[in-house]
Amino acid sequence: MTTTAELADFALSVDYDELSAEVRDEIKKRVLDSIGIAVGAMEATPTAQVRATVTELEGDGSCRLWGSEQTASPVGAAMYNTSLTRYLDFMDSFLAPGETPHPSDNIAGIIATAEDRDLSGVDLLESVGVAYEVQGELAWNAPVRDRGWDHVTHTVISAAVGAGKARGLDREALRNAIGIAGTAHNALRVTRTGGINEWKGVASANAARNAVYSVVLADHGMEGPTNLFEGQKGWKQIVSGEFDVNLDPCCERVLDTMTKRYVAETYAQSAVEGIVELAAAQDIDHERVERIHLDTFAGAALIIGGGEGDRYEVTTKAQADHSLPYMLAAALIDREMTNDAYDPERIQREDVQTLLRTVEVEEDERLTEQFEDGLMPAVLDVELDDGTEYHIEKEAFQGHPTQPMSWADVEEKFETMTRDRYDAARRDAVIEMVKDLEDHDVADLVARID
Repeated sequence: MTTTAELADFALSVDYDELSAEVRDEIKKRVLDSIGIAVGAMEATPTAQVRATVTELEGDGSCRLWGSEQTASPVGAAMYNTSLTRYLDFMDSFLAPGETPHPSDNIAGIIATAEDRDLSGVDLLESVGVAYEVQGELAWNAPVRDRGWDHVTHTVISAAVGAGKARGLDREALRNAIGIAGTAHNALRVTRTGGINEWKGVASANAARNAVYSVVLADHGMEGPTNLFEGQKGWKQIVSGEFDVNLDPCCERVLDTMTKRYVAETYAQSAVEGIVELAAAQDIDHERVERIHLDTFAGAALIIGGGEGDRYEVTTKAQADHSLPYMLAAALIDREMTNDAYDPERIQREDVQTLLRTVEVEEDERLTEQFEDGLMPAVLDVELDDGTEYHIEKEAFQGHPTQPMSWADVEEKFETMTRDRYDAARRDAVIEMVKDLEDHDVADLVARID
């Protein structure tokens, strides 16, 4: 039976010395990846709106708002800094058959908590490992998407467990924090259905904020529903259904996490990589394309293919990065998929608006079975106006757990995301600090996120 006691006992049992070199390395990659994405989002309008809200409501605090000299409480910093790591939709993902959350949504809130407590890099690695393990186990064993709940319903729990460990809560306080977070902050799936808006990229920041707030409340003695999961009208009865988790103190769920290669929704990664490769190899002229047909798995067809709302009417970034028709059209034309694809003027251009309407998305049960076995398949056919057809099949993409990104890959992505703000010396300094995180305090790391 999964209980708050089980989650608390797990968190308190995790020890850096028991984490393998591979797990430590992967957690560090996730930290570096998240910082790079955050830097790339510092000029975005929605993140600026979050920052304005945090600074209006809070005075000076113990935690920096990344990219500025302003400070806030751990709660305010969790909200703003998580909005940075999440908004661009370039974060990592955990691939489970019925749920695809983003474990990196936990990182900024845990960093804020660790900064507030003057913790070491070792403490940070332990706490992030805890959050990844909890998030992965909930996604795998307790999917909530088909029951109408958003995946950040998992995040508020995993972030509370990770932040609670970082803050040094004892067993009972941690149980209370988990109970408060998991009872009070369940999010509806409507965030990602129908006409998508900018809250889609900020919802996890709200979850991180609520998680840290729950932890601070519990640390000051607030009791919560410690029977969160099994209690009458509790999480299992209302939110998830029955489930059990198998939490590993070695925190190896991080090894099952993918890193995005393209600025695109998780389920689009293989399809985008395939269309980029096909367009480049065949030198396809987009003006001659009559039809683009994608066979994909059920989750992709549902979420970004049109099953949860029209994906052909695309006018904003929030709609574009959750529209397979838009992403495939833009990737074929540009032969890449970067932040530039979501510039408002680029979204409105006639070439992509015309081409996206030639895209057909169809679920293939065979591909759904492959996805449930751990792959991310995509089968693409492009037909030209003279009847010429091009075909490509992908089982996964660079960054999928079967093709994990190397340090060189992650560093290249970091360089791409930060080049407009950091010079080479600053980039190298951040990279080396994250690689040697055990030898630094969290405050040292935060001081470099300008």
